[in-house]
Amino acid sequence: MLIVNIGQLATPSGAGPVGGDAMGELLIQDEAYLRIIHGQVVSSGPMRDLAHTREPSFDAQRGLVIPGLVDPHTHALFAGSREDEYLKRCLGQPYGQGILTTVQAVRAASEEQLEENGRRFLLEMLRSGSTTVEVKSGYGLDTPTELKMLRVLRRLDHELPLEIVPTFLGAHALPPERSKSEYIAELIERMIPRVKRGRLAEFCDVFCEEGFFSLRESRKILRAAQGAGLRLKIHADELKASGGAALAAELGAQSADHLLKISSRGMSRMKQAGVIPVLLPGTAFSLKAEYAPARAMIELGLPVALGSDFNPGTCLLHSMLFIMGLAVLQMGLSAAEALTAATLNAAAALGRADRLGSLEPGKQADLLILDLDNYRQIPYLMGHDLVRSVFKKGRLVYERPPLDRPGRS
Repeated sequence: MLIVNIGQLATPSGAGPVGGDAMGELLIQDEAYLRIIHGQVVSSGPMRDLAHTREPSFDAQRGLVIPGLVDPHTHALFAGSREDEYLKRCLGQPYGQGILTTVQAVRAASEEQLEENGRRFLLEMLRSGSTTVEVKSGYGLDTPTELKMLRVLRRLDHELPLEIVPTFLGAHALPPERSKSEYIAELIERMIPRVKRGRLAEFCDVFCEEGFFSLRESRKILRAAQGAGLRLKIHADELKASGGAALAAELGAQSADHLLKISSRGMSRMKQAGVIPVLLPGTAFSLKAEYAPARAMIELGLPVALGSDFNPGTCLLHSMLFIMGLAVLQMGLSAAEALTAATLNAAAALGRADRLGSLEPGKQADLLILDLDNYRQIPYLMGHDLVRSVFKKGRLVYERPPLDRPGRS
């Protein structure tokens, strides 16, 4: 199949994460076509060089084509609603139980109810351009409910036209009915073995923060997960510079996420160990907090990735295009760096940069057609309805109804 009449094709390049100046280097083709065979990109080039062919084609109508966006950090499966908490926090008031409010709702929900909620939000994410989405458990805090969440994620991955990467986050908070030592024992002795046996998750994550899980406790849980064959992620240095980034480096984690309070030592350790920093500007925006030091990371050569952190308590944003705009507006990324961070580097944060995150020969044909003239308009038109068409594995999986399309001038 051919995508023809592309106004601009913009993509990072490579089979792994890129850092430093390379984050701002994109392959740009104007007036282009893209050839897809068996769900993979085969070639691209100028429209003037495209010989007459009987191949099926899709007209991009001079829109912008970029790789499908990859969201490497979400909590998109939950039940209930926390608007009261949100509104109280906006007014500077105490807001109750936080995570435990959602835990109660998820424990009470059936698998069918959870699946319906997850389907709604994941399809919204697809329509806003995310073709691969990591989703964590962590709103069960007991063995039956954590496994229930992961089973639902597996079904949604089979059902929906986007790729779901499941992460076990049993160590998200402490359940009120258990002591910390009892709960850590349950995580290690019951949950992780059951997750492994059922092949229910690809990664294990831990909320390594004061008041949640200490460095010592996080190390113990993550080593148990690593021994069970799970790859590692870590919520690190979000509230304080507590050493989570250095722990991620010590254990060889795939990524360390949040990092609002990361130290220079933590950044250096992550670079040496090849750990990818996943920054979540939507959470800082929602909490009116300080943003992670993205420029310092890029200048050090770290391959910065972006994620939404979509969750029911601290960030209801799930559009990666909006997240890219925040990264440019509030964190000092260039438009090109933001595109790389939301595609190739985000794919690397999920161990998928060899097949996702760029539109090069041999890569999977996950792509978006946007109602834009060039990629630099993405942050400029932050919050606008930009996605016209979404392709996953070379197949059209979403197209905005024609009557909804704005005119382009």
